[in-house]
Amino acid sequence: MDGKRTIPFFNYPALFKAQEKEIMDTLHDVLSRGAYILQRDLEEFEENIKALIGVKHVLGVADGTNALILALRAADIGPGNEVIMSSHTYIATAASAHFVGATPVLVECGADHMIDPESVELAVTDKTRVIMPTQLNGRTCDMDALQAIADKYGLIIIEDAAQALSSKFNGKCAGTFGLAGTFSLYPAKVLGCFGDGGAVVTNDDEIAESVALLRDHGRNKEGEVVTWGTNSRLDNIQAAILNVKLKTFKKDMERRREIASMYDQALREINDLILPPAPDADERYYDIYQNYELESGHRDELKSFLAECGVGTIIQWSGKAVHQFNGLGFDNVSLPIVEKMTSRFLMLPMHTALTDEDAEYVCKCIISFYRK
Repeated sequence: MDGKRTIPFFNYPALFKAQEKEIMDTLHDVLSRGAYILQRDLEEFEENIKALIGVKHVLGVADGTNALILALRAADIGPGNEVIMSSHTYIATAASAHFVGATPVLVECGADHMIDPESVELAVTDKTRVIMPTQLNGRTCDMDALQAIADKYGLIIIEDAAQALSSKFNGKCAGTFGLAGTFSLYPAKVLGCFGDGGAVVTNDDEIAESVALLRDHGRNKEGEVVTWGTNSRLDNIQAAILNVKLKTFKKDMERRREIASMYDQALREINDLILPPAPDADERYYDIYQNYELESGHRDELKSFLAECGVGTIIQWSGKAVHQFNGLGFDNVSLPIVEKMTSRFLMLPMHTALTDEDAEYVCKCIISFYRK
């Protein structure tokens, strides 16, 4: 194409450059204080997230996978229990159930790529203890439907909200619906640190106390080991960096929604594409577009064409749902809706370093592909 640009799928250097001075000043402050583990910066981060999403307890942990494992352990989930989740999720969702000794039960997703409530109810057995919805791509599931199923069968909900910090359903934030919710703070997330990080959130005092013990070797506030625990603490340097990033967080989420609107308006008439729901398409949802995941009947050709145009794209999770990874033992699982979707899905660049011109160029390239 004329006027070729280079647009990486994600631009880590540009995002650092935007806050470079404040980040470096913060690092100097933390390092000069020798404040590394469970210091006031972490406490400030936890208070900031409480205020952001409206939850009683926030506990910073080592990463999003550990957040899920600790939440399940705190809820006493283990051998003999089943955890229902969508197969269209990151492997960590299923791995968390596996590593507490429970059985992950994989179900279908709906047209918006979120877990399908009807499929959830069909999967309930007398061993089911947990529904674990993945709040995917910056969207929150239909939590009313899932809560109705949980109430009907006496189940708990633990949310994998790794990709959905501040996303809402009916005015309530992802992570705050169930007994506990978890977030990833991986660098590419809407709120990302400079390494691994995660958080467990809950309104339940007992779950919060249990996670606090589990993340720090079973030690209570007096330093006494009162139970078996592990080492899964969000380090203080990362917490301090996250506090800097939180200063622009709400503005950043609105920018993501602006880019999503640009994509939607430019591409909605292309019949071969299935786009994510547009911002404000349904008043029940406030989507923050961690990812912009569309479907194309010519996915692989479109991806190659965009690469030739200088546009980076990603096929999430190697183009497979969890049950499609042969080494995991889901040989007898068949999920036709998920399987069709994984043959079609593709993610466009979505981050706050994108300019309007960048987004317009991505759209022009896609339109050019379909005209050919």
